[in-house]
Amino acid sequence: MRLLLQRARRGSVAVNGEIVAAIGPGLVVLAGFGPRDTAALPGEPRWAGMIDKMLDLRVFPDDAGKMNVGLREWPVPASMQDAMVGGIASGGMLGQLLLVPQFTLHADCRKGRRPSFSSAAQPAVAEGLFGQLATDIDARLPGRVRCGIFAADMDVSLVNWGPVTIWLSDDDLFPERRQPNGGG
Repeated sequence: MRLLLQRARRGSVAVNGEIVAAIGPGLVVLAGFGPRDTAALPGEPRWAGMIDKMLDLRVFPDDAGKMNVGLREWPVPASMQDAMVGGIASGGMLGQLLLVPQFTLHADCRKGRRPSFSSAAQPAVAEGLFGQLATDIDARLPGRVRCGIFAADMDVSLVNWGPVTIWLSDDDLFPERRQPNGGG
């Protein structure tokens, strides 16, 4: 599993010119699955580990302006609350998350000029994993998660704040999973 996190002032996904998901301040997360990611993945420790790492990574400012707060606990400053989309979380206005399926995170560009996507999970498997990922994140951030549409041709827009863009790969965070030859 690979996740590309982008701290954003706002983000949205449109399909056929119509916005299908939008958030205010928070994270825009692109999620991709590889061939070794199976339907059993949500039961493995690395699944919860990746979700918790994403939600607790301290990329939001504390009261002193230092990157010191994770999305799970980050209160949106009053100056940014007019950008919030949807309802208010139970603890007040907390950051939101836009989850977007992105099989191209598993592109292999080692040969030639055309990327190969043979390292991406099969669509049926990836779709199930994406749906479960959305469900499991929403369980941790009730009402704060919006999603792109799997296999749709999407226009993804965001205002990257910072910019702060961070790559998370379960191969990096859970090295025991790597193949002996270093392949992903």
